Amino acid sequence: MTYTQLAVLAVLIAIVLDLYVFKTKLLRRRVFWVSYSIVVFFQLVTNGILTGFGIVEYDGAAIIGSTTPQDEPPTFIGDGRLIYAPIEDLLFGFSLVVLSLIIWIWLGKKGIQREPMAGPPRKSVHRLLGIK
Repeated sequence: MTYTQLAVLAVLIAIVLDLYVFKTKLLRRRVFWVSYSIVVFFQLVTNGILTGFGIVEYDGAAIIGSTTPQDEPPTFIGDGRLIYAPIEDLLFGFSLVVLSLIIWIWLGKKGIQREPMAGPPRKSVHRLLGIK
């Protein structure tokens, strides 16, 4: 599978898990989208630095866009890139954020929370992890 196919698959899995499996319905909440805009901003900054300086390189055959020669930097915007990074990075970032929040909400609904915040983990965490 290409990076593009994996990114699209990850987004579809995150959507199905949010709306139908765990039923957290994050994607239907305005507060999620407002918060996610902050995450996207910093993701673009980080991706831009890593790809713009050539720290991370992508095979053009696996992403949307073309291969740029090694002696040339990737394009800033265009050719399947946004602030140097492939569009697929935004898709993967979205999936990771949504999946992390789904798990966080699910654990909270199960009562697996740290209150008070200090001290050893509660027994419910031990049960979940299989620790005796």
